[in-house]
Amino acid sequence: MRIQDHLLRGKSIACQDTPNRGGLIEPLYLVFHFTAGSSAQSSADWLCNPRAKASAHVVLGRDGSLWQLAPFNAKTWHAGTSHWDGFSGLNSRSIGIELDNAGRLSKAGSVYRSWFQAEYPESEVILARHKHEQASDYWHAYTRAQIEKAFDLALLLVEEYSLRDILGHDDIAPRRKSDPGPAFPLSNLRARLFGRSEEEDEAYEVTADFLNIRLGPGIGYAKAGPALSKGTRLSILERRDRWSLVDVQDSEDTEGWVANRFIAPC
Repeated sequence: MRIQDHLLRGKSIACQDTPNRGGLIEPLYLVFHFTAGSSAQSSADWLCNPRAKASAHVVLGRDGSLWQLAPFNAKTWHAGTSHWDGFSGLNSRSIGIELDNAGRLSKAGSVYRSWFQAEYPESEVILARHKHEQASDYWHAYTRAQIEKAFDLALLLVEEYSLRDILGHDDIAPRRKSDPGPAFPLSNLRARLFGRSEEEDEAYEVTADFLNIRLGPGIGYAKAGPALSKGTRLSILERRDRWSLVDVQDSEDTEGWVANRFIAPC
């Protein structure tokens, strides 16, 4: 994957031209969003519809496929009323990436539903607390392919445009937006790209009453130790789409895998 004439070139990249765009920009930031839609294609189609009055530069599907809707040096309408580091109106300062993800989910019995009433299996759900909220909630999990492609794309864009930072919509519009949400490892991605050690060590905590810690990423693996109690603090060593390898804080040698839906940033 590469950038040529402000457009992505490579495999699994579709091009759809959105009319919802303005003039040229010199981007300083990369902003991640979730689509809160039913599929990457439907989200790309809507962002190319003049009635949407919204757009982004790229939509990233759950299998890692990409839809480019506008050149990276064109102004798209993804940020809305927004502020960051002394700037207002981040549409003129940033590249917008939409991640195919349903966002916040509701639970009724054993069923998890999106706002548009699609149902999701428990394996695709994370219980986590948003950084701007007090209580934990259910969120649609991102896939490993999606997270890996997001990192590759972010690295490419940071290098090509000398971007200053990688942000979430919830960073630049915290009173209005919650995307990309706690299911997306934004702080880890930022730390990997910019080498910010203080973000690599972000603390997590157990949100379930009791949480098994295992020797591998799945319920078929043996337990690595006693179950962790609610509020136990953890450090993330490796994060996957459904499981994370963690180090248990305040314990000298407890390390193992836990389900992502039962942990959240402190």
